[in-house]
Order: sequence, then C-alpha cells, then structure tokens
Amino acid sequence: MKKKVFTSLGLMTGTSMDGVDLSIIKSDGYSEFTAILDKYYEFDDDLRKKLTNLRRKIYLSSDLKKYSDELQLIEKKLTLFHTNIVTEVLNKYNDHVDLVGFHGQTIFHNSQEKISIQLGDGKLLSQIIKKIVINNFRQNDLENDGQGAPLTPIFHQLISNILSKKNKIRFPINIINIGGISNITQIIENDQTKSLELKAFDIGPGNCLIDDWVRKSSDKQFDKNGDIAKSGKVDDLIYNQAIDNFSKNLYLQSLDINDFDVSFVKGLSLENGCATLTKFSAYLIAKGIEYINDSNNFLTKNLVCGGGRKNIFLIENINKFLSPKKIYLENIDNYELAGDFIESQGFAYLAIRSYLGLPISFPSTTGCKLPTKGGTYNKNF
Repeated sequence: MKKKVFTSLGLMTGTSMDGVDLSIIKSDGYSEFTAILDKYYEFDDDLRKKLTNLRRKIYLSSDLKKYSDELQLIEKKLTLFHTNIVTEVLNKYNDHVDLVGFHGQTIFHNSQEKISIQLGDGKLLSQIIKKIVINNFRQNDLENDGQGAPLTPIFHQLISNILSKKNKIRFPINIINIGGISNITQIIENDQTKSLELKAFDIGPGNCLIDDWVRKSSDKQFDKNGDIAKSGKVDDLIYNQAIDNFSKNLYLQSLDINDFDVSFVKGLSLENGCATLTKFSAYLIAKGIEYINDSNNFLTKNLVCGGGRKNIFLIENINKFLSPKKIYLENIDNYELAGDFIESQGFAYLAIRSYLGLPISFPSTTGCKLPTKGGTYNKNF
C-alpha cells in the first residue's frame, strides 16, 4: 500500500544565531522525499544580540532558573519572529502544509544532566499559524540515555539513498555537517540484507570558535570564505597546546558550543587568532572523519553540508589533514542537494516521522538504548 505523502515545513536555527533556515518538503516519512522550497531569514540586530548575550550567561543548568524571566521574554520574541516568516511563506505557498517541524534555538545542552533547551514556544506558534507544530525533538532521546544529538542522521540516510540511486554512487557515504558544531553520519549498505545502516556522532567545533573570535575582535559576524584566517599566521605553540589539551571520549558525547571557548588565543591579532582557530577546528573535523572511515576500511564518499562548507580556507585545511589518507571532501551541492538547508529539510522530515510515531534517533547515532521516538505534538487552534 502506498504511504501517505505529507507536506512539512521545517525551521532550523543553528548555533551561529544569525537567522532561520526554512524549508518545505514532501515526504512519506520513510523513503520518499522532494524538496519544495528553501529560504533563509536573517535575524534583526536586536534579536541576534539578545540571543548571543543570553547564551553567554547560560553555562550551567542552574543559570536556566537564574535567568528564567529573560529566557521567557526572548523565547516569545524568537517565536514571534518564526510566526512572521512562516505566515509570510504560507500566504505565498499555494499547497496545503500539514506539519511544521520547529527546532528552536539551542540555548543549553548537557546530555549528562539530560537537559537540552531549545527556545521556541510550540503552542504559541501553533496557535498563531493554525498548524500542527512538532518541537522539543531531543528530550525523549536524552531520557532514553542518548546524547540528544545528532538527530538528522535518519534524514541523511534518506537523501544518501536517493543520491546513490540517482548518481550510481556506492556506499559507504559520509555526510559531514559543518555548522556551529560539526557532526558526521556514515551510511553503510549491509552486504547480506542490502539494508542501510547508520553510524553518527559529533566531531568537534565547526564555525563556533571562528565566529565567536571574529565577533569579539571585529565588527564582522563571520570570516567570509576564510579570508581573515588566510591573511593571518598560525601560532604553532598555542595550536599544539590546544590539541594536547583537547580530550574526547571516543566520539561518544554530544557537543555544545559551551564545550569550547576562544580564550586560548587571547592576545593574538584578529588575523592570527582566526588562522589558529581555523587550523584547530580543521584538525578536529579531520580526525573525526578519519576515525569513522578507518572503522569500515572501505572507500567512502565524503559530502559536506552546512555553513562551514563555504569557508574555503577551513575546507582547504581539512583536506590537507586528510590528504595523506586519500580522503577528500566534496560539496553536497554538486549533487543537486541544497547544502545550506539539509538541517531544516531534516527537521521537516523528523516532524513527519514524529507525527507517524516512528523513531528519529538510534543507538548507533545518539547512543540511546533503543530506537527512540521524539518530538512534542502541539495543536493549539
């Protein structure tokens, strides 16, 4: 029997806190997928500053209570921003939208305490736009002893299967998402069953350190193309110390931007700090890619998505680290996929799976005990 195809709208706000990625897709929540619309909406300066200032205050779970009034005010402002852009799109889009996947803005994530807070009021959004809204995607996974991240590997599996068939690409396929934090999904085809198997984990900072340094040291928001870093010089002493000091438990823990800070490059110039942070981030990303590739010993297609793929100098540094093992990154856009909107499309897809009662996280992707359903259903109209 043919499965029902839903039209779902996905909303993703990343750790860069610069705006919202909005996508509309059609999918059955299983194997069907069509991208319909992708659009980016930039935050106004006031909202961006309020969000970034608030995030700097929230280091411990106790800070959530300490700044609860401020959290509520900014959550409402952020939700109303989302309602405005969704309303704008719905007014222009002729087809009916069944569901909205509302990720919200991550303000605190600590898997050990089983707490992951994404600002965004699903009930209020549902009330205003008159649509079913699915939000709070991470909590069930945390309660099931998972890390709460990454959550989009099941969508990565879907698009890799479509990509493989369309372009005759053999598995394994890696999809590396370089956002504020970087994560990787490896999709492997089981030789006996021909089914696809998933493995995923966070691998280190993506843009978060570079963005933070640029914002603290200049009037710019990010290092476009990596031009600032390219004009600087790496401080090898600081870089090597940072590598020595960084420890990670075999890629078993999810990461938050509060797990990293730029204090180790304090005192460097804008350019040299950027160069050092870019090399440090590239090293950790490369090590994560090497680790997942070595675990299967097969030739792997490595496709990169997310905002970090536009940092040409960062990608060049990653490829330098990977070249001795003959591993190279390719832009996912080369395969007619929208590299900027994989995550927002992903949460539109997760909303469908959540609505259908299907799992969205798995032991091999987040470390949860069993395949886990997720998301909170909001119908407030």
